[in-house]
Amino acid sequence: MQAPSVRAARLARRAIPALLLALLPWALPAAAQGVVASPMPAAQTAPAGATAHGTTEYRLSNGLRLIVKEDHRAPTVAHQVWYRVGGIDEVSGTTGVAHMLEHMMFKGTPKVGVGEFSKQVAALGGRENAMTNRDFTMYYQQIGKQYLPKMMELEADRMANLVITKDEFEREMKVVMEERRLRTDDSARGTVYEQLLATVYTAAAYRHPVIGWMDDLVNMRVDDVKDWYRRWYVPNNATVIVTGDVKADEVRALAERYYGKLKPRALPVRKDQEEPAQKGIKRIWVKAPAENQYMVMAYKVPRLRDVEKDVDPYALEVLAAVLNGYDNARLTRELVREQRLADDVNVGYDSINRGESLFVLDGTPAAGHNTDEIERALRAEIQRIAREGVSPEELKRVKAQVVAGQIYKRDSVFGQGMEIGVSEISEISWRQIDRMLDKIKAVTPAQVQAVAAKYFNDDNLTVATLVPQPIDPNKPKSQAPSGLRH
Repeated sequence: MQAPSVRAARLARRAIPALLLALLPWALPAAAQGVVASPMPAAQTAPAGATAHGTTEYRLSNGLRLIVKEDHRAPTVAHQVWYRVGGIDEVSGTTGVAHMLEHMMFKGTPKVGVGEFSKQVAALGGRENAMTNRDFTMYYQQIGKQYLPKMMELEADRMANLVITKDEFEREMKVVMEERRLRTDDSARGTVYEQLLATVYTAAAYRHPVIGWMDDLVNMRVDDVKDWYRRWYVPNNATVIVTGDVKADEVRALAERYYGKLKPRALPVRKDQEEPAQKGIKRIWVKAPAENQYMVMAYKVPRLRDVEKDVDPYALEVLAAVLNGYDNARLTRELVREQRLADDVNVGYDSINRGESLFVLDGTPAAGHNTDEIERALRAEIQRIAREGVSPEELKRVKAQVVAGQIYKRDSVFGQGMEIGVSEISEISWRQIDRMLDKIKAVTPAQVQAVAAKYFNDDNLTVATLVPQPIDPNKPKSQAPSGLRH
């Protein structure tokens, strides 16, 4: 499954601050054995058994990190395995390999046959799936707490013993290609968003679609997937997160039993690419069959790096919520309801990423209006905030929405695990999650006004406009392939 960061569907969600909504709907990843392993980095290395607020962290001797959050309200558990490898780690020529391996992870081991992993989880009354995005690949099960040992046994087995055959690879590649056609090639908005990212970024790997360019999929070979698995799927590049009706010491004993015996390997050197400074506005026009016009504006803005010292990412989160974070927020109220300029408008900003962030606005013009008017209106609203700021009363309403969203999210043990995992993948410790909420609450009207003035200029902006083409009524609609799990 691709994550939202590579699809236009991500833009449709409301902009309640993303660092507080880690539960993304798509969500939102070596050398010879015996060498000293390079552990998966953490923002804050913890001693064995470090505990705070019902959460306990351990590190096994092979480098695997284990984070346990106890929640005893129901006899269930969420078991998640996070690999710090995703689209950002790919290179041209093999884009999509992280997502392809995600599919192949369900193809079995010497102990568990093809398709048996999912059947065993379902037979125990659980649900399971996986997701790949720009920053990580994650596998999960949610199940009765008594079956946690079995889940660990299954995941540890495929972490070390996956069987990748040419026949299964070729069969699954057809599924992935059809997934690409369904979600991108045959989707006008999906195509626009893919082209937008390819234009926004000059060097950074975020310019590649997580599902991969079609030519790379056509030319991918089974050895590419085997190599990716060998290099990145090692315990010292993994974090296991368990949330639910468990006791931390018992979970640690299980992890030692199943994961502790796996051998670490040295990780490849990661070569992060700094995006060069943009030198003026970028514009693209994308032709695709569609009924309506559509436009997207993407501004380059900073991500959260230091929870205590950073200010602007929190202010940007609040700005996104001021613009479109609740039902009566500014853009919907003014552009959709009052002016009737747009049928819909959306805002998105994710401050927690491994790479730099974007502040994205999109809109569909109402009948009688066009995308130029939408762009002018979106720009004008941000400029208005830069000039006039926001009132304390408006800010108070936005912050109340933030807190409500946080409380609602934590009702789910799965959501609690996602919140921890997304932060940890970006080298922000789970210990700082509540502190981030405090920092959001402390944002002032002056800080919101300052970021509106600072970042929203043409040197940070890329605009993508959909130019609708006639829809062929005789073209058969794409269907989800039978092998598509996600």
